[in-house]
Amino acid sequence: MKCSIGSGKNDVLKSLEEKGISRRDFMKFCAAVSAAMAADATFTPAKVAEALTSGKRPPVIWLHFAECTGCSESVLRSTEPDIATVLFDVISLDYHETLMQCAGEAIEEALHKAVHDHEGEFVLVLEGGVPTAEGGIHGKVAGKTMLSTLEEIYPKAKATICLGTCAAYGGVQKAAPNPTESKGCSEALGGALMVQVPGCPPNPISFIGTVVYFLTKGLPELDDAGRPTLFYGETVHDQCPRLKYFEEGKFAPSFDSEEARKGYCLYELGCKGPDTYNNCPKVLFNQVSFPIQAGHPCIGCSEPDFWDEMSPFYEA
Repeated sequence: MKCSIGSGKNDVLKSLEEKGISRRDFMKFCAAVSAAMAADATFTPAKVAEALTSGKRPPVIWLHFAECTGCSESVLRSTEPDIATVLFDVISLDYHETLMQCAGEAIEEALHKAVHDHEGEFVLVLEGGVPTAEGGIHGKVAGKTMLSTLEEIYPKAKATICLGTCAAYGGVQKAAPNPTESKGCSEALGGALMVQVPGCPPNPISFIGTVVYFLTKGLPELDDAGRPTLFYGETVHDQCPRLKYFEEGKFAPSFDSEEARKGYCLYELGCKGPDTYNNCPKVLFNQVSFPIQAGHPCIGCSEPDFWDEMSPFYEA
């Protein structure tokens, strides 16, 4: 499964071209990442491209806990260009349960070999919350609890990224009544330092941007919820294309109303944009759309405990 290419800019670009991604497509992608990182003017498209083609491919170990794999899917199914192809030529993905072809003892051996060979050097990507009730017995992989696996591997990583709201804050597994006492990965370890890239699912550009930042400058500046301020520094409301209608007091009374079709504000239909920090309106999914643009209120999926704090989703 591990990608194998030479080092250096030309090798990365050649590998991408062989997989159907032209230099033009790659630079368009770098421009999209740069736009998402606009709060730091040093990340021009050229600088993003330089980071992604530097040949410094960090080893990555990607663990799955209590989740639906939707965060991995959001990366794998992205288009224009195929972000997964770009990502896997930039990093050295040494372990990912969903993508690996082996199973059983072979996959467990692969995990421990990757950790051993790259201890102190690898980036740990976590996907999913962690059940902690009764010592974590409600979530197991290979006969070991997810909690014990996290406790074992986290201290050996150079940096840790929690991808998606489940890994960041517990997600739907943590929603009341939470019988398994699921928690976000950082909380499960008592507040360990991790970069949170929440969303249900998160935008792949935010994940790629976090990787770019790590490759060039190390850990990014984080807000009080552990999120990179580059991507989570503004509310969805303040970036929303329907903002002018909110300021004019023009609200859609129902989803199928003429006002909704005109693009009026969805706040009175339950939009949680004013209380949600994310870059959805700027970055879009697949650079095409995001929920509010498609006519659906924001449900606050990048906020801690949004299942409990933001529901019911269709009330202002």
